[in-house]
Amino acid sequence: MAVPGHRLDRMFNPEVVAVIGDKGPNYMWLHNNMPFKERGGRLYSVQLDDREIPGIEALGVKNFKSIAEVPERIDYALVAVPRQVSPYVLKDLIEAGANGAAFFTSGFAETGEELGIQLQAQLQEMAREANFNLVGPNCMGLYLPRVGVRFNVDAPVADDGRIGFLSQSGTHGIMFSLVAAANGMHLSCCVSLGNAIVLDVSDYLEYLALDDQTEVIGMYVEGVKDGRRFFETLRETCKRKPVVVWKGGQTEAGARATMSHTGSLATSQAVWDGMMRQCGAITTNNLDETIDTMKALLMTKRPKGPGMALLAQTGGQSVSITDAFSKAGFTVPRLSDESYAQLAEFFNIVGGSYQNPLDMAGTVQGRHETLDRILRIVDADPNIHGMAMELSAMFASRQWRKDPSTLEGLLDTLQAHMERSDKPFVVVLHPAHEAEYVASIQPKFNERRIPVFQSFERAAAALARVR
Repeated sequence: MAVPGHRLDRMFNPEVVAVIGDKGPNYMWLHNNMPFKERGGRLYSVQLDDREIPGIEALGVKNFKSIAEVPERIDYALVAVPRQVSPYVLKDLIEAGANGAAFFTSGFAETGEELGIQLQAQLQEMAREANFNLVGPNCMGLYLPRVGVRFNVDAPVADDGRIGFLSQSGTHGIMFSLVAAANGMHLSCCVSLGNAIVLDVSDYLEYLALDDQTEVIGMYVEGVKDGRRFFETLRETCKRKPVVVWKGGQTEAGARATMSHTGSLATSQAVWDGMMRQCGAITTNNLDETIDTMKALLMTKRPKGPGMALLAQTGGQSVSITDAFSKAGFTVPRLSDESYAQLAEFFNIVGGSYQNPLDMAGTVQGRHETLDRILRIVDADPNIHGMAMELSAMFASRQWRKDPSTLEGLLDTLQAHMERSDKPFVVVLHPAHEAEYVASIQPKFNERRIPVFQSFERAAAALARVR
């Protein structure tokens, strides 16, 4: 990712990273960022405690006792020191010409204590006066998968990330990156911004809007410092690429919690919702909805209308999938006479139906060529703008285990359909009693970019948000 000339570009594309104040026995921040070193980046440690230095050097990381001793100009620093020490560290970073730093350190205005408030104000004044890129404090900082900068040791290092994610919660930032990867989606970057006393959501949003590697943007936000700037930046960004916004603190009790979490002031939910509509942002309410929406954005075509063809395996499921998509605002129209005539040539209507929804297990019976024939007929129907297909772990898992080639053949058929069709296609695979097995085969769907959802309702809601 790169936006040459932008104030954040050097920090988001670092060549020199310093970890300040890391401690054993785990040396969490140095371990997190070992991939940066392995990928050719220069990783340094700054720690003056003699008891910690042997453990740091055992990791193969050069340690210095002061920031001034670091032999190269620092592009990005991760600061993990006591809050009273943080102004001194910031002063040294500014004097050394460092470009930016994330302060993992907490205990500032979010505590409500006078000392925390004063220290935060001091950091803010120093950074603004020096035009220094301060991330946080009270945050996990940057996750840059391509270069190997991480805020969690389990976060994947990847070159193909297409999602930019901004989070005022460190936990939500970590969770989103891990769950997205488990669903076959990597990030271009993630920022855990915490109290956001210098760089706010708008600064990062502006950068991601211009970054060619980032195709879609998501965020978890509890509040913003400059509402007018946020509105204008979000509105302009939504014209360039989809933005998914998960708002924390939607209720009165939740709004109180945001104050003690990141020091964010409550915003009227009605005002917020109106702003999202005016900007054209896609709103979600939790992690699952955000992941599902990202999956639909990245792995499906855009729906050109409301008409859905629903392909179920049994009669009861055909009713349930119809209710789910109808409640989400889709229609389930009759197919054209030509489609019905073609389906009537081979479809088994004893215990099945091709009316839409389709009850088709008795017709397909594991034959991929028959499924392909159905997909081609339904896809060509002028009344249909998208398709959702149920796969049943309850019935199919035994066969897939016994003969893995049957699953591979199914995936080949679905992938071929998605490549030739210009309509959105989603798969619903409820884990049923086979949750462990379904989780084990999820990567096979991910590799082929086949969007899988765990329930009819989640699939319908995600596609509706995209529409």
